[in-house]
Amino acid sequence: MSQKFDVIVIGAGPGGYVAAIRAAQLGLKTACVEKWVDDKGAAVLGGTCLNVGCIPSKALLESTHKFHEMAHDAKVHGIEASDVQMDVKQMVARKNTIVKNLTGGITGLFKANGVTLLAGMGKLLANKQVEVTAADGTAAVYDAENVILASGSVPVEIPPAPLTEGLILDNEGALNIDETPKRLGVIGAGVIGLEMGSVWARLGSEVTVLEAMDSFLALADQDVAKEAAKLFKKQGLDIKLSARCTGTEIIDGKEVKVKYTDSEGDKELIVDKLIVAVGRRPQTQGLLAGDSGVKLDERGFIFVDESCRTGVPGVYAIGDSVRGPMLAHKASEEGIMVADIIAGHKAAMNYDVIPNIIYTFPELAWVGKTEQELKAEGVKIKVGKFPFAASGRAMASNATDGFVKIIADETTDRILGVHMVGAIASELIAQGAIAMEFCSSAEDLQLTVFAHPTVSEAVHEAALAVDNHAIHIANRKKR
Repeated sequence: MSQKFDVIVIGAGPGGYVAAIRAAQLGLKTACVEKWVDDKGAAVLGGTCLNVGCIPSKALLESTHKFHEMAHDAKVHGIEASDVQMDVKQMVARKNTIVKNLTGGITGLFKANGVTLLAGMGKLLANKQVEVTAADGTAAVYDAENVILASGSVPVEIPPAPLTEGLILDNEGALNIDETPKRLGVIGAGVIGLEMGSVWARLGSEVTVLEAMDSFLALADQDVAKEAAKLFKKQGLDIKLSARCTGTEIIDGKEVKVKYTDSEGDKELIVDKLIVAVGRRPQTQGLLAGDSGVKLDERGFIFVDESCRTGVPGVYAIGDSVRGPMLAHKASEEGIMVADIIAGHKAAMNYDVIPNIIYTFPELAWVGKTEQELKAEGVKIKVGKFPFAASGRAMASNATDGFVKIIADETTDRILGVHMVGAIASELIAQGAIAMEFCSSAEDLQLTVFAHPTVSEAVHEAALAVDNHAIHIANRKKR
């Protein structure tokens, strides 16, 4: 007789491991299946985010930002620093240590909360049974009252640029480059492309980004996109729009010839490394038996309702394998919601208030709708902006690029979107998310006391600017 659990979670990424811990905390007998193993065959938890995504990329971004500051901005503070060098191998080693500490921490959390780890490839069978195939090929079947599918996503590969070890890389390979390339090519000007391009541009690489779309950061508010494009150009990122890769060729095993076409015709680019960052797709291949009852759409996403229920009672799906943005925090909150629902609690998630962040320098962050979306919907709005150049704390930090932009409904004053470009936008955007979650008006933020001097005062001033009441900039007429 197979072992039975109240909940089996397939996938131990930021959606799956959080769901498993929450379910166990709520008194449910819980198991979590994970196929990822290290070079010693031990299960590795945390999924893409902790191992080859969010965390390691931020470690590299932080290291290179500190290097760039010391090499280029120290003098403005009165600090004399000459011949600043970056030990790239040490930088990568530090990144690996951080990843190991965090993934090991999840293993400890599983033990502390009583979550059973099932190492192997998980597959949903009929009647809520889960087959787990270990690395050695042996398989076991477990029964579950409830199953949570949290299989995540994988990088999209493109035929014109097949991955080639050491030369043409996906996001995982890009995180393990151990020597600064003289020339770096990036296909895709999305989150991963911009972040990885920034890492190596700071260390001296000549970075060229090829973006097939004819607009830059089309999903962002266009004020943010325009400001970011200007700043990235200033930093040396050569972003070519309407540039579609048509082929690649390895030269002498050392270089990559990238063929692409743009509005002017066919062109070529020679680089030492090429990073392919054109997006991600759901990792649902092999996840479902034919008679599992769970349905996929034409792109491989699992069909779910607003509560992440599939068409099979007791089977849920969360994270990158379902509709919505492919964000770790979205997956985690879905995991908590589903665990609460399974335990019999009322739970819901506000999909209108999910922050988006790009961790370049300055950072880009937004929550809610863009000015372009609201105008297209015919919503009458009022907009307030405040530049960090007018912030005393930002001046003291030598980080005056960017602004905070707040959009409110002209009739109700309710905040509909908050958009930022700035040094710590990733931290400040939570203020916008909290305000929107509580259905705040611009006036609510106007009446809130913000500490001085802080960078957060820019949020306060942007809220004041919505009604032309900003104190530390000259107010303009409403648009």
